[in-house]
Order: sequence, then structure tokens, then C-alpha cells
Amino acid sequence: MPNLEVKIPPMGESIISGVLAKWHVNNGDVVQKDQPLFELETDKITSEGTAEAAGRITLSVEAGAEVKIGQVVATIDTAAAGAATPSSRPAPGATATGQDGTPTSALPNPYAPPGTAQAASAIAKSPGAGAGQPTPAPKSLGTESPAVRRLAAETGVDPAKVSGTGKAGRVTKGDMLAAAESKSAAPTIVAGVADPGPGSPSPATTASSRAQRQTRRKMSPLRQKIAQRLVAAQQEAAMLTTFNEVDMSHVMVLRAKYQDDFVKRHGIKLGFMSFFLKAAVHALREVPAVNAQIDGDSIVENHFYDIGVAVSTDRGLMVPVIRDCDTIGMADMEKQIATAATKARDGKITLADLEGGVFTITNGGIFGSMLSTPIINPPQSAILGMHAINERPVAVNGQVVIRPMMYLALSYDHRLVDGKQAVTFLVRVKQAIEDPTRLVLGI
Repeated sequence: MPNLEVKIPPMGESIISGVLAKWHVNNGDVVQKDQPLFELETDKITSEGTAEAAGRITLSVEAGAEVKIGQVVATIDTAAAGAATPSSRPAPGATATGQDGTPTSALPNPYAPPGTAQAASAIAKSPGAGAGQPTPAPKSLGTESPAVRRLAAETGVDPAKVSGTGKAGRVTKGDMLAAAESKSAAPTIVAGVADPGPGSPSPATTASSRAQRQTRRKMSPLRQKIAQRLVAAQQEAAMLTTFNEVDMSHVMVLRAKYQDDFVKRHGIKLGFMSFFLKAAVHALREVPAVNAQIDGDSIVENHFYDIGVAVSTDRGLMVPVIRDCDTIGMADMEKQIATAATKARDGKITLADLEGGVFTITNGGIFGSMLSTPIINPPQSAILGMHAINERPVAVNGQVVIRPMMYLALSYDHRLVDGKQAVTFLVRVKQAIEDPTRLVLGI
């Protein structure tokens, strides 16, 4: 059968729909087997869909549309597999074409709502649309983002005439705003319409100003899910935070002393996070209440140490889990952290990478945060917050000295963890970091 359907792949039993965030190919492109076709955002993960065979692709769903698992979003004509070279994004200023050679900018988009640029373009090509009619909204190439299409409709700026600064020459929202500002600044004469004068802004200027002052976009499914979980965590748990500070001197000296040998042997740098993962395991063993969770009217005690590490991405915060932190070495920890962070930022993280954690560590210090109160990641009972390392004067043996200090924050569910247990846990983490030999000796 020459036509192969491109369907939204299953992502797990709990995921039934998502948003087709963007296409990596254009309508009519020739694609190769296993080539990335689209990016799908769900309320848990973001993933890519790939081509199961080579051929010419016909898109049937617009970027930004909500789709269901199993839905057909495109077809691939496998008979045309050798008709052209692999697809690529058009160069800046180039025009994409459909299967019959017609520019895709001239093809009406059946998914464009009334009033958008593509709808106006289709109207302009209908019988009766001539030189005496008002100038229609600019044409759309079909590959612009929703923000670009909206600005095109509001400001009258044609994206095809804008020099794009995005990836592969793609026109961005910033390009459109700059073009709209330049257009509004230029003198414009409209036949039959008197110049309103300097005191009366033109409609184009008003629309441009409005676009510059506000941007409205729909929350992604992932962001919606993050918002729901954060609110639920605060509403359902008796959350409390306790603080302490830790002297990072010994860890920093240890890293500096062995960093080169560590990299030569393991091929990866020794970071701070592996020290805190080991310190967390050390403290969880001593205070098992922090390694438990509430399930209805029962307390579930965990006897394993799979710890989540929060990773910030442009799609939102994700928490991949580092498995068996009590048995693996620090090199393996660093490798797992690096791999998980890369997968999360590239949109290749899977549900299996995010599930099953018993405790979470988040590091706001990489963004410069000095102190914060992290929110528990349900159904876990606690989360450890790391912060920026700053040199501060501290008292040591009756002397004021300058040391690299970090504030630590432990947020916990007070329904399960008592104050004494929370403070003891944080003190054990502090002791392990300030004297790393404790981690080796297990004391």
C-alpha cells in the first residue's frame, strides 16, 4: 500500500491526548525513514514522532492542534520515496510547495479560524476579490507559529516578506514585532482616506502597540499539569520547610583535587549533585520517615533509594529519577544525571524516566537563588532545595573566617514527618557534605 498513515503513538495508559506543538517538516516534503516529523506535548512529557518509512508527506493537522492518541495527522506516499532529496526547511525567503507544485502559501488552510491570515488569503482568491476590494491580510506559509500568524492578522505584515532570525531562517514573533514597528513608523497613504493627523494613531499603529504590550498563548498540557500538581501539593499536604546552612569548603577542595583524574577515568566531570545524592541516601537511611509516603490511611515505607533530580527545560520543570543511588558510584550518578538532563531538554524523556522516585533534590542555585521553599513532589513526603554558593563570614573556633556557604531547605509533609525528624535529616545532610569521609565510612 503506497500511502502510510502517520499516527500519534501511544505514550502510556494515562495519556490519551496531547498538543501537536510543531511540525519539523513541511507539507509535500520527501522524508526519510526514522526522520523526526513532529513534536507532541502531553501533560507529562514532550516527545517526537518519527517517519516509519520514506516518502512524500501530506500534513492533515495544523501545528498547535489538540490530537488524540492513535489519530492520523499525516500520510506518507511511499511510492514517492526516491522522488527528491530528504526534506529540509526552506531557506529564508523561499516558498514551500505542495504536491502539485502550488506554493503552500496559496493553499487555503482548512484549520485556520475565521479572521486569520490564511482565511483572509483564501477569501482574496475567491471570485469577486479584485483590485477594488480592501487589501486582504497577508498570506501564510503554513509553517509559522501561532504567535506569528496572529501578529500577521493583526498588523498586516506578511511573514513571507520578513527576514527570519529563527532556526533555519524561520520568522519569529520578535521579527514580526520589529517589522510591524517599522511599518507603523513609515508614512502610509491610503486611497480615499484622509490623513488622520499626528494626534490620531492609525489602526495599524494601535494593533502594533497592543501586540507589543501583551502576548496571549494557551498553556501547554505539561504546564497545566505542573500547575495542577503544585496547587494539589499545597492543598493536600501539611507542608512545612526547615532551613540550615552548609560549608562547601571540603567538597570544593575534594573536587578540585581529583577533578582531572575523575574526568580521565570516567569521561565526565564530578559535580556537586552526586555528593548531595549520596548525602541524601545517608540521611534517608537514618531518618526513614522521610523515605515514606501516605497512601489513603496507610503509611508506605520505601526501602530503596531512587531519587529525583529536578531539571529545568523550556517546556517546564521535569524530575527524572536516578535509580539505586545507594548502590551506584558517583561516576554513574553523574552520567545518569547528564543523560537525563539532555533527554529532558531535547524532549526525549519517557514516563519510565520520571516515575518511581521516593525523594527529590532541586538546585535553584544554578540560577542564583539564595533561599527558597521548594514544593513537595507528590506522593513523596519531602524535597531538598540547594541554593547558590556564596562566600560569607562565619565563626569557626572563635575566629571569623570567609567560607563558601550554601543555604539548604527541606520542605516536608508534617502529617508524616515530625519536626525533629526533618531537622535531624537536614543536619545529617549537612554533616555528610561538610565531612565527605562520613559517606565513605557510613557514619
